[in-house]
Amino acid sequence: MTGEKRGVNAKWAGPVPVALEPTAHEGAPILVIGSGIAGLTFALKVAEEAPVLVVTKKSRADSNTNWARGGIAAGLGPDDDPELHLADTLSAGDGLCHRDRVELLVREGPDRVRELVEWGVRFHRENGDLSLGREGGHSRRRIVRAGDRTGREIERALLAAVEAHPRIQVVQHLLVVDLLVGPGVNGGRRCRGVVALDEQRGVRVRIPAPLVFLATGGGGQVYRHTTNPTIATGDGVAMAYRAGAQVANLEFVQFHPTALYPTEDPAFLISEALRGEGAVLRRLDGSLLMEGADPWGSLASRDVVARAIHHELQRSGDTHVLLDVSTMTPAIMEARFPGAMAGCRAQGINPFNGGIPVVPAAHYLCGGVVTDEDGRTNLQGLLAAGEAAHTGVHGANRLASNSLLEAVVFSNRAARAVLTDPERTQARTEPGVSFSPVQVPQEPVNRAEQVRVAHVRSRLRSIMWEDVGIVRSDEGLERAARRVKELTEVEEGRWPHLPWSVEGVELRNLLQLSHLIVTSARLRKESRGLHFNVDHPERDQGRFSEDTFLEPAPHSLSAF
Repeated sequence: MTGEKRGVNAKWAGPVPVALEPTAHEGAPILVIGSGIAGLTFALKVAEEAPVLVVTKKSRADSNTNWARGGIAAGLGPDDDPELHLADTLSAGDGLCHRDRVELLVREGPDRVRELVEWGVRFHRENGDLSLGREGGHSRRRIVRAGDRTGREIERALLAAVEAHPRIQVVQHLLVVDLLVGPGVNGGRRCRGVVALDEQRGVRVRIPAPLVFLATGGGGQVYRHTTNPTIATGDGVAMAYRAGAQVANLEFVQFHPTALYPTEDPAFLISEALRGEGAVLRRLDGSLLMEGADPWGSLASRDVVARAIHHELQRSGDTHVLLDVSTMTPAIMEARFPGAMAGCRAQGINPFNGGIPVVPAAHYLCGGVVTDEDGRTNLQGLLAAGEAAHTGVHGANRLASNSLLEAVVFSNRAARAVLTDPERTQARTEPGVSFSPVQVPQEPVNRAEQVRVAHVRSRLRSIMWEDVGIVRSDEGLERAARRVKELTEVEEGRWPHLPWSVEGVELRNLLQLSHLIVTSARLRKESRGLHFNVDHPERDQGRFSEDTFLEPAPHSLSAF
């Protein structure tokens, strides 16, 4: 593969490569969208036998992985085993986990963590062994971590491994807008590449590809308050749905209980691992918040704790609750939770003077693009893993620190499927298909349009926070559906006539994701896991004991 070279390091080229011609012995590059743990793991595995092109809409390290503060869960302790991890995951998932997928997760997880160590991830150790922490919903200490900056350390190591690999090329600042879909085999439909915006050069590009791996992360930016970075706009779920991929369980949005108050954008996450080391939640009057609310107390699952905090704030009118860390010394806090200490210092907060002020914030999508156990979607040639995918592992509520594990386990499985299934995975050029990008120049976006898009995005995030948040109602969901539809209709009318911009594409995806979340929530007439509706407060063991599937869109929206 060739690409435009900049400076001494062409590996992280900004503009899209000017040629992606396949070599005679390797074929065309497999396309990976996203540079978090799922995308980079898949790329490293597949690159053993095929060329890979990784595209990311921002810089290489911008991902939800980089923001993960807790750790990665795996049954590695002497008192732990896969069955215990399985039981904890099923309990947190509130009846909707796919047991066979969870069994894959907990059985293969320890080997994937060991592989991360081989790739250079520097997890914390004690007496030579991996240091294991505990988080909410876990019956054992099984959280492998690098302080409270685990995601950043994993991202560092994987990027270094990618940098050293001769078959992997990474392009930054290339925003994928839509998937290209055409006829497949046996009457199906096949993903044949992507349409993207090269934001640095202001041109649209079409990049055909024999296989596309979707690893775009989550969509926390759909909410007013979120721990997700600004790039988390649900791009993968939105574009896959528009292309005809099936999605499921998007009503289950996890709100992390402990974001630092007052919240910024994004909110600063206080790791759940602090509660695993003895920190407890208190009301502003000093009383224990979770006493009597759940047998696990402050270590209850995230859905339970987030609702308890929400209820307390509604009842008392207070703006936040407190995380009491007095069971730990300042030295221990600095050693084990340097990120939390730095975040508190930045806001002038002394954790040992009354506690850390915290509130819930949107954190994780438990639903996404439906895949099988090897990452395949219903669209031929499209695979997915990570937060953008619905593997069936998380059910109605994700167990803490299972997200990074899910990403690495199922991206590894997807790569293995690619390398062992020649009919669907060999990267070779199809007759009549060129793998050189097609470029279309466009007019620049004016400042007035940027301001308008920012205003609509702000309105949308407020709508979702107010009516589709931790606690919901039929009336609120109906109001949200109406308001999201009104905003979407206006944007759909403008979209064909405007030059593309990163802000405009992200707004389009946020509107699409909001519609899917609201639609899914309106369909589930019960309360389960992360979805709590005051008009249907009980769990329904009958017709709602299965996933919420949404019919895929009829076809892709072609941009050329």
